Amino acid sequence: MDTICGANCEKCSWKDGCKGCTATCGKPFGGACVAAQYIRVGGKEAYAAFKRQLLGEVNDLLRANRIPEADALYELPGAFVNLPYPMPSGETVKLLDDKRVYLGCQIEFADLGVCYGVVADTAFLLVCSYSVNGSEPELVAYKKR
Repeated sequence: MDTICGANCEKCSWKDGCKGCTATCGKPFGGACVAAQYIRVGGKEAYAAFKRQLLGEVNDLLRANRIPEADALYELPGAFVNLPYPMPSGETVKLLDDKRVYLGCQIEFADLGVCYGVVADTAFLLVCSYSVNGSEPELVAYKKR
């Protein structure tokens, strides 16, 4: 599969549901991809600079919430990271778009049975916690950029 960002699609567990970013003009799952958007406008160098800046912002937010820093951000399908968060009203709400591609990572503490997830794009940063199997998600922080 030909990619805009150079990702190795053969390693992706979501490749069967992906139509390819080059063939879909940067919308492999039907929604916008943050990597494709940046690369088309400014090139791979601008995208790499954006990822470095965003990682710095993410780590500032993680430190503020006493969570260890992230090493890197990866392109992730929205459907993979769009967890249903419980609200004070008792409802659960998904805050992301399953069709988009975001940047994110997981910080895992398997021995404690908890993970922290980071999801970000040009408009926001989101930090959540969840059990190792992905259940019991809780929103830790959400910040508009």
